[in-house]
Amino acid sequence: MDRILAAQPLTVPTMLVASLWDQEDIYGAPAVYKALKPKDTNNDKLFLVLGPWHHGQEIGDGSSLGPIKFASDTGLYFREEILRPFLDRYLKDGAPPPNVAPVTAFETGTNTWRRLPAWPAGCASGCTIHPTPLYFNAGLKLSLNAPKAGEAAFDEYISDPAKPVPFRARPIQPMGYSDILTWSQWLVDDQREASGRPDVVVFTSDVLSAPMKISGQPVANLIASTSGTDSDWVVKVIDVYPDEVAGDSKLGGYQLMISADIFRGRYRESLENAKPITPDHALLYRFSLPTANHVFLPGHRIMVQVQSSWFPLYDRNPQSFVPNIFWAKPGDYRKATQRVYHAPGQASFIELPLVAIP
Repeated sequence: MDRILAAQPLTVPTMLVASLWDQEDIYGAPAVYKALKPKDTNNDKLFLVLGPWHHGQEIGDGSSLGPIKFASDTGLYFREEILRPFLDRYLKDGAPPPNVAPVTAFETGTNTWRRLPAWPAGCASGCTIHPTPLYFNAGLKLSLNAPKAGEAAFDEYISDPAKPVPFRARPIQPMGYSDILTWSQWLVDDQREASGRPDVVVFTSDVLSAPMKISGQPVANLIASTSGTDSDWVVKVIDVYPDEVAGDSKLGGYQLMISADIFRGRYRESLENAKPITPDHALLYRFSLPTANHVFLPGHRIMVQVQSSWFPLYDRNPQSFVPNIFWAKPGDYRKATQRVYHAPGQASFIELPLVAIP
């Protein structure tokens, strides 16, 4: 849809509404915005709203998502302060110009709405976004400092397709919407169960002494090898809460996923043509994660989890190359040794869209 719309003139005022934890289409609205923005030459026809919601939550109660509370009903604010003025302006005769910013983005972590000139922007004026590497280091550490020579060069785990990493705590509920189903909340599930598995490698920063704000898409730069000939790589950027959270005991130690995605290794060189992976060779896997607008607060830590399955959200990779995974036979599914590298010349990192505010 982004490519189709990018080929058309932008003549109708358009408001794109994106959910930061959209469990069904986290790609669509930001991609359409990026495609259409060059056509909005007068900066008056294209509007973007980023809210702290699951898919479609802006039409209901937006005061919380799962255990995460936002200090106000963000859905009601969107409908009364953003959507209605926009619709009044363009659908009612004589309506005043709407006081709606080109981009209205909810900043998670601080629970604050931001009026922005474009996306990503970080703040209304005067700040810049610097792509900043957050490096994997020996000892399962995350740091703004690159890894040093003489330290452990990699961490490894065994990925077994017979025992894939579940995408949420079992028993996994079916997809659906009702008072008893929580499918819409899975992107804010506590990631502690995954972080405790031996087939998930976990890197964690020191406790933050100052806030770190990101606006845009983090980019995974993963240097990794597999003993197989195909592999999936899941990378998750996580906000780790302090062990104790005043007024909310459920959030003590909570691991909140901020941005995450999966990449199938056979498409490392080309998304059109699948190729087997050379076993036991450290290779670069670079891919963008979904949009985030988040502040990691002082007292929190940043975590990155890397794994090779996300089941049954995504089908299991046999970890041996076959022309079509849907035709894979039981014997094609094999264990593999996965290595994630963090050494000079083989440094894995997450490129954070870090906001610098003067």
